[in-house]
Amino acid sequence: QVQLVESGGGLVQSGGSLRLSCATSGFTLDYYAIGWFRQAPGKEREGVSCMRRSDIFTYYADSVKGRFTMSRDNANNTVYLQMNNLKYEDTGVYYCAAGPVRSGLVDSEYHYWGQGTQVTVSS
Repeated sequence: QVQLVESGGGLVQSGGSLRLSCATSGFTLDYYAIGWFRQAPGKEREGVSCMRRSDIFTYYADSVKGRFTMSRDNANNTVYLQMNNLKYEDTGVYYCAAGPVRSGLVDSEYHYWGQGTQVTVSS
């Protein structure tokens, strides 16, 4: 049974940092692309970052480049999203998802989703 469980969200002031974790089980992490997505109130879900099969292929949305870093720990089947210099507009529910190895930043490409973790950035 494929499972993805996010954690690490919370309330942080503008300029602060958070590290999100996505614990995965039921599949071999290295055979899938893993994506991070977020959804702000009243807005559509958007892709934040994705990593394909190896750490070489990591992509970020322009809005988070230079501030967010995605990493993975294959031994512990966990993917991380380090978020620095957070801004008010980063507020939303953050989801991790697993999809075919060529998946990018489009949510429809992903088959498995976690339940999400709330990130709130105060201005």
